[in-house]
Amino acid sequence: MLSEVRLANKNESEQTNMNINKNKRNKIFSYIIGIYLVLGFTGRVVLAESADSTLPMTMEQIALTGDRMTKQALAIPTHVVEWKHGDISWLPELAGAVGWPKHTWKKLGQIILRESGGCPNRIGGSIVDKNCNIVGHTGATNKSDSGLLQINGVNWDPKRSGRQLLCAEHQICKQEQLLDPVTNLRAGYILYQKAGWDPWDPCAWGPEYAHRCKASK
Repeated sequence: MLSEVRLANKNESEQTNMNINKNKRNKIFSYIIGIYLVLGFTGRVVLAESADSTLPMTMEQIALTGDRMTKQALAIPTHVVEWKHGDISWLPELAGAVGWPKHTWKKLGQIILRESGGCPNRIGGSIVDKNCNIVGHTGATNKSDSGLLQINGVNWDPKRSGRQLLCAEHQICKQEQLLDPVTNLRAGYILYQKAGWDPWDPCAWGPEYAHRCKASK
């Protein structure tokens, strides 16, 4: 009888220990899940999911979009950028942050004004108002031209023939990525490093673009 009592007490003790260990495991598991949720959803700010996103936005928000570049890496101060057609007063900070040398800023600004008017959400043929809201389309067929520098799909669209530098080497493969101003300026600088200003110069595109070359003079 005594041995049976001891056996019963032992079984109860083991069951109690199992319950305690189970509770500890559950608490640890819940703690891990909590950390995952915090890390997974904190600090990710989406600039734009479509071309007509809400404006204005902060420089901090800009820096956290695109390829997840951080505010620390770009050293961009936090203040409000109010996007206006024809206004590129933000250019020194943004262009400098992604690597454009200071001596390029003047020509870079001229190209941005010519291509998009300084509206980061603009695509080829889109019509914008003074606040960079898209209000219509001209009917032009160059809809792959994207963002501030109107970067063409030959540079990023994997559906095109040939090798798209931005997609193949930098994982910039969607138009939506290039509607983020930081990503667009970064992509533009990559192209500039490879080919100078040729991506924005019709005179460098071949004889079929001779008419546009003359118009750009």
